[in-house]
Amino acid sequence: MKFSVIIPARNEEKSIRQTAVSVFDALQKAGISHEILIINDNSSDGTEGVLKTLQADYPVLRCLNSKNPPGYGFAIRHGLAHFLGDAVCIVMGDGSDSPEDVVKYCRKLEEGYECVFGSRFIKESRTVHYPFHKLILNRFANYFIKILFGLPLNDVTNAFKCYSREVINGIQPLFSNHFNLTVEMPLKAIVRGYRYAVIPISWTNRQEGISKLKIKEMGSRYLFIVLYLFFEKTLSCGDYLRRDKK
Repeated sequence: MKFSVIIPARNEEKSIRQTAVSVFDALQKAGISHEILIINDNSSDGTEGVLKTLQADYPVLRCLNSKNPPGYGFAIRHGLAHFLGDAVCIVMGDGSDSPEDVVKYCRKLEEGYECVFGSRFIKESRTVHYPFHKLILNRFANYFIKILFGLPLNDVTNAFKCYSREVINGIQPLFSNHFNLTVEMPLKAIVRGYRYAVIPISWTNRQEGISKLKIKEMGSRYLFIVLYLFFEKTLSCGDYLRRDKK
């Protein structure tokens, strides 16, 4: 299995090299065939220059400029249209996700799961310097989603997830242009019947730069996509289920 890692980068000049190299080192050490695909999301700092240097230093690393307007969802969707692997893991460019957990995701896929979702809020997980106001909003939003869909997963909004190529094909089309994509992708995979595992992960708040998530702008976008998928789950009569689940 060839494993792809997509890393979106918007104004991550100070973080992106360390993030990409640490993921490369972890996958290389584990002997996992891989590519790292970094999507430059309309950066206005020196990110593009850093990416050119990275690409020259690491042959398994590819850098693409997003052709879409700025937005996390736009950037990830661009990456999903160009990744070459049999599976794909989405890793944030700010270094908050653990490279060792990327390896754990790949191993779970090798066990036969089609998606792997990490949780920062179960036994053996770890968070470092999680902003308190974001933590409160995070737990409320995830509790709402968990109850609405009856899920064992309590960290749906976390961007750091992994999918087989079959799942990526099966959850199309993707609509979200911003961080609500972090909810659309896993909920579509779950609603449509793909096998998934949940594992504890580590998360560390960024050391450089500023977060791109604008909470005030995202509330209605998250709610829209959650309700859209709730209606698919309850009203579609199984029309979008994977074939062997019908």
